Amino acid sequence: MRAAALLALTLLGACDGSKPLIKREPEQPGPFPAADRPVAHIVSSRWSNEEARDRLREASQVMDRASIRPGMTVADIGAGEGYYTIRLAARVGEDGRVLAEDIFASVRDELAERVARERLDNVSVRLGTPADPKLPENSFDRVLMVHMYHEIEQPYEFLWRLRPSLKPDGLVVVVDADRATQNHGTPPALLACEFAAVGYRRVSMENLPSAGGYLATFRPQGPRPDPETIRRCQLAPPALNEAPRSAAQR
Repeated sequence: MRAAALLALTLLGACDGSKPLIKREPEQPGPFPAADRPVAHIVSSRWSNEEARDRLREASQVMDRASIRPGMTVADIGAGEGYYTIRLAARVGEDGRVLAEDIFASVRDELAERVARERLDNVSVRLGTPADPKLPENSFDRVLMVHMYHEIEQPYEFLWRLRPSLKPDGLVVVVDADRATQNHGTPPALLACEFAAVGYRRVSMENLPSAGGYLATFRPQGPRPDPETIRRCQLAPPALNEAPRSAAQR
């Protein structure tokens, strides 16, 4: 009887309104708009062989144009086999840091083995998801996305979740080809529209033939928008040859 009375008192104490009996998980943000464009299939973790890319000075030119310097912290999104990861590690030096991210566990593991084999103590490797790179907040001077933006299935959610990872003066650096997304590229006007929809301002845009297209940089501007207020960009019919428009402009 005494045990039963103690149990009753415990239950009554738990129901006094001071603490909820069931811990509620925080609501997930969203919904986010779907991309109004085709999404390229991920066909390989290797875009081209490293020797050919080095002959064109691809990585060095990208890092120069992105103003990547010793001591910086850089994220390599969609790192694949690590072409940029390895070269970024050398550029930022022992006082800098590189975080290499990929969405496939097998690719992540192979890159982690390469990093360990080459004794790159300033590199860490992380597994992300298609809609969230899972980067730590307020950490990066530069976030690189090289020949992979057109493969992002949910660009608005991805860019929204990416924003907090940048330092106040940090930049997102996108390298891609000027062609349709289904053909493994992103038209520059579409790229700028999708970034602007999530509150990024384009800082620079330049042709970069050695990297197979162009290099664009973006910086967050103003508060991060509520997901419900994000308006997706609309692809104009190819025959009209018009720039993409935000749904808010229609």
